[in-house]
Amino acid sequence: MSFVLLSMRVLDIVLGVFWAGTMIFTAIFLVPSIRDAGPEGAKVVAGLMRRRFLDVLPVAAALTIVSGLWLYWFDSNGFQPPFMRSSMGMMLGLGALAALIAFALGLGIVRPAMLRAATLSQDPTQLAAAQALRLRAASFGRLVALLLGLAAAAMAIARYV
Repeated sequence: MSFVLLSMRVLDIVLGVFWAGTMIFTAIFLVPSIRDAGPEGAKVVAGLMRRRFLDVLPVAAALTIVSGLWLYWFDSNGFQPPFMRSSMGMMLGLGALAALIAFALGLGIVRPAMLRAATLSQDPTQLAAAQALRLRAASFGRLVALLLGLAAAAMAIARYV
């Protein structure tokens, strides 16, 4: 195997596990725990912001998508129709579609809502608006987590269907 192929597989798998695992953990455990903590939960969110969580995750997601699409191109010999119509090709395509939708929702809805909520939280008169944005981000975050779980499952079984 070539160095490029191995590098792309490592990027796709390691960063994909990080992206999906982080979103699933966040949706199931972190967000509900922050909510349960009440006003003290803001300290955890502030710590995540200081550590650039909302900057690191989209980069990992983008690199996962780029490496995954490269692998899809490689496996399909340049997106050849016979491969694309095969059960493996369709399963990989389904996983890729789920990941792309998750990325679009995360980048287009979840991240902006969280950033805006963090800004509004600094103004005591805007706390209700910030809370509404956090709820929106949490709802779409759960959908992103579900889509990434589906993407990971599709990728895991693609060679066996």
